[in-house]
Amino acid sequence: MTAPHTVIIGAGPAGLTAAYELTKRNATVEVFEADDVVGGISRTVERDGWRFDIGGHRFFTKVPQVEALWHEILSDEDFLLRPRMSRIYYRGKLYDYPLKASNALRNLGVFEALRCVGSYLWAKVSPPRDQTHLAGWVTARFGRRLFTHFFKTYNEKLWGVPATELSADWAAQRIKNLSLSSAVLNALMPKRNQKDITSLIEEFNYPKYGPGMMWERCAEHVEKRGGVVTLNTGVSAVHRADGRAVAVTVTGPNGERRVAADHVVSSMPISHLVLAMDPPAPPEVVTAARELFYRDFLTVALVVPEEFSFPDNWIYIHAPEVKVGRIQNFGSWSPYLVKNGRTCLGLEYFLNIGDELWNSPDADLIALGTAELERLGLVRPGSVESGYVVRMPRAYPFYDFAYKDNVSTIRAWLEAEVPNVHPVGRNGMHRYNNADHSMMTALLSVSNILDGTAHDVWEVNVEEEYHEEKTPGEHGTGRAAPVLPRDRVPG
Repeated sequence: MTAPHTVIIGAGPAGLTAAYELTKRNATVEVFEADDVVGGISRTVERDGWRFDIGGHRFFTKVPQVEALWHEILSDEDFLLRPRMSRIYYRGKLYDYPLKASNALRNLGVFEALRCVGSYLWAKVSPPRDQTHLAGWVTARFGRRLFTHFFKTYNEKLWGVPATELSADWAAQRIKNLSLSSAVLNALMPKRNQKDITSLIEEFNYPKYGPGMMWERCAEHVEKRGGVVTLNTGVSAVHRADGRAVAVTVTGPNGERRVAADHVVSSMPISHLVLAMDPPAPPEVVTAARELFYRDFLTVALVVPEEFSFPDNWIYIHAPEVKVGRIQNFGSWSPYLVKNGRTCLGLEYFLNIGDELWNSPDADLIALGTAELERLGLVRPGSVESGYVVRMPRAYPFYDFAYKDNVSTIRAWLEAEVPNVHPVGRNGMHRYNNADHSMMTALLSVSNILDGTAHDVWEVNVEEEYHEEKTPGEHGTGRAAPVLPRDRVPG
């Protein structure tokens, strides 16, 4: 039997994972990527010898197939074992995460810490009536004061709307067993037996030249096996006939061309996929696609003397007086990302394409980042030596109150009308997956294509325990995702 010819839209973790598995089994593959690099949001950007990780990607997973694949693509020598550290900047002070009794009490003060505990207990007795939004959901589980201190400012920066306008689905997916309330309570009233407390991983693997190294190497493997990876070429149309997708039109530097396909694996935004259909999808499906939204992202990377380095992978900025939401220290991820005697601090801003920040000249953004870094007291005035700006569109699928119904409408239509189109990955499914879960959706889709299985990729990362959490008796150094802001593990 002849292996099917598969067109893959997007060369991020999901798309390249699908290509890798397909070519491993001698299937023919063509990958089309609209950008000029592979990796999607998991790319590593290089400027003048400095390397920037877009968002920060910890390579830790509880998915054994993904773990094995990482080490197939890269050799053990390509990975560094890195310490994990994150803190929260709040009211001029840095809070350890997970909270430590001495640090929390010193920063909050005994009186405020007790008020937080009281607020938490009150929320258990009298929870908010409306828990459909982020504010109500978090308050019900952690108390009003903890919500105000450690959730509200960061999440409103991240999403650009009041916490009452963001669906609780995001919190339910991202915030699992470990809770800040537990951390505060344990800090104030430690139990005799702490073995039952979920802990955070202390170390994680990291490609020494950044996460993009993984996907650059993966693309090389695909091409060595006969697959084709074409950059600067986007898919502008998905043609369908007789209840299937039959071809795509791609647009690149040499114009348009039509490419036949037996299957299409799509990691492009699912809304864009619907709008690319030819003949068009029905009006209600098109409307659902147009009502899916995304949050965009940019990094201002500032070169500073090594004395202003900090041990954290990143610091969350819960300070409304500045626009920056999180600050990475690239030198804490890998010494191969920075240069001797200097480090590079990546200030992350969450925004929308077309708004004032997105349209600002790079020089103005570098000046803004410099001023905010100085205002936060993380560097002395005049310490910033140079800067770079990296913009990343559609970094985060937006969870408003209508997104679930819209995705359900699109999903049902795709399954009925073009069952050989396989949405995968974060934007491909409009789901806030990390890279390992995105990769798993691709692996299952490949099985469906080549083996005729019926895996439901939409079940990936639904009720699964969060993969940075270490449970009692588990081997390894697994870590829990912070529940304050989102603590990103691979992409």
